[in-house]
Amino acid sequence: MSALKDLLQDFEKATNTEKALGFTGLDTALANYLQTQQTSNDARHFWLAALTSHQWGRGHACLDLAALQSQTAPLLGWSHEQVAALPKDLSAAATSLPWIQGDDSPLVLAQDAQGDRLYLRRAWNAEQRIHRYILQRINLPIAAPTDLQSQLTNLFGTDASMQRLACEVAAKNRITLITGGPGTGKTTTVVKLLALLIATSTSTLKIHLAAPTGKAAARLSASITNALADMPADVQKRIPTQTQTLHRLLRSHSRDAGVHLIAADVVVVDEASMVDLEMMAQLLEAVPSSARLVLLGDKDQLASVEAGAVMSQLCTGTLLRAQTVTLTHSHRFVANSGIGKWAQAVNAGLGSHDAIQDLWRATPNWLTTLETTSHTNGNQRTEEASAHEVTRLELQSAHDAKLGNALRQGWRHWLSLLEEQRTPTAKPALACSDAQAIALLETFSQFCVLCAVREGSFGVTQLNAHIEKALNFSSTSWYVGRPIMVTRNDYALELMNGDIGICLPGSDGTLRVAFPGIGGSVRWIAPARLDSVETVFAMTVHKSQGSEFKHVLLVVPAQDSPVLTRELIYTGLTRAKENLTIWAPRPEVLLQACSRRVLRSGGLGDG
Repeated sequence: MSALKDLLQDFEKATNTEKALGFTGLDTALANYLQTQQTSNDARHFWLAALTSHQWGRGHACLDLAALQSQTAPLLGWSHEQVAALPKDLSAAATSLPWIQGDDSPLVLAQDAQGDRLYLRRAWNAEQRIHRYILQRINLPIAAPTDLQSQLTNLFGTDASMQRLACEVAAKNRITLITGGPGTGKTTTVVKLLALLIATSTSTLKIHLAAPTGKAAARLSASITNALADMPADVQKRIPTQTQTLHRLLRSHSRDAGVHLIAADVVVVDEASMVDLEMMAQLLEAVPSSARLVLLGDKDQLASVEAGAVMSQLCTGTLLRAQTVTLTHSHRFVANSGIGKWAQAVNAGLGSHDAIQDLWRATPNWLTTLETTSHTNGNQRTEEASAHEVTRLELQSAHDAKLGNALRQGWRHWLSLLEEQRTPTAKPALACSDAQAIALLETFSQFCVLCAVREGSFGVTQLNAHIEKALNFSSTSWYVGRPIMVTRNDYALELMNGDIGICLPGSDGTLRVAFPGIGGSVRWIAPARLDSVETVFAMTVHKSQGSEFKHVLLVVPAQDSPVLTRELIYTGLTRAKENLTIWAPRPEVLLQACSRRVLRSGGLGDG
């Protein structure tokens, strides 16, 4: 018992010291609660329970016990000093856990060909549901169109492209994964797939389009609308363009035995890499097994904010190997383009360390390029956008006055339009029309500041404050020009997490927030009705998923952090369509980030 007492004291000492380990109060509370329900005489069990909760909080579906032995520090996101606090032979103690017994046990120990893994019950249930519903779809026969090849030829000609293959695979299966980087034609492929299914169906198809966030949904709607322009008029009428958020799709259909069943023949979900473990389980459960489910996404992007890396694991595993198609040809970034080179080098990871260094050295200073491209037009000095596709911002601090010059260049069109609405406070504000609001929303979104982290001198919180000051905006809560992002779904206002609006004077001169509506309309909402919003001159890379911008300023902090990974850098830089500027005060931090991968533990990889 003395050994147990010593181990318990070590556990309490480590978990009660704020900076000692990365445990949260919830992690240690779980371990203590389990002990009150069923006593354990092995202190290692406390650690295993707390570590399982810890991993769930970090986005893992489980605690990988093999990796806990061989890759402890990277698995837990701990320093070597923190790892030293762990007791020996932790993995060996998993089989004797008293909290894994029975069908309703709070923890689950999985032992299979993928190794031993310890789950919270909720995570285990979600994985099992995903696995079960996928197998149902794979095993349920489906009749492919008899004239499939001729229909494919009508759509693609004789081009044996991966897009054609993706349509063929989707026509033959009830679940299909289509993955590829930005500009590889995922949306175009889906439109042609829907045209194919419509042409070969004897009845009217019920088709639903969905995405994880309101922003991603709006982008899919716009992309579908653009792609339909090249399709025959009769096909255009039968393919929907309106996209719902996943939350709304799952809430809006009838219940059967407690499950929201979606009345659908085809369901398409874009940005599937953002869908977490439990949401994916709900989706697969709600889409009838008789319907086709098509998941679009980029397996190399950041995984979901919540636990799980479902899209990545399914794309690289064996369970859906025959149903997965990877689009590789980018129509946005040619192989030798600046952004394309950066995307390829970052995605290659540690093996391209020298390539990334070479790219960094060859990247010009954005401020210098602005000086060389500026010119005098009569008596007025104007600045043109840099002709360089990729540049870097050489500033060591956000307090540098030159930051304001760079930001005014990035938002030059937006600021020019906004000046008409920004009047001295002593005068009545000028009313803003719907057309003006739409123009302001569009020009603001052409440039974006993306941060890798939320806090710190190069994080979202402080940078937003610096940008407000640098652009001479008011310090009041609401002011003309304040861009805000919705941070929580508000179904009463029909606003979704990630929606962006701008504070402007409404028709009566009173401040309202303008949000883009359907079909080019504007929705004006009083600031007092907006409970969960934040200023969004700068946003995190996570929040930018599902979006694209003409010009991106990607901010990499000067301090290294485990959250700085290859996936984060890749996601951030590929949000840029035309121009990318990288602000990395310490380039070595950028290099370290590109060599660090997000490795989320889970059991979906090999089916």
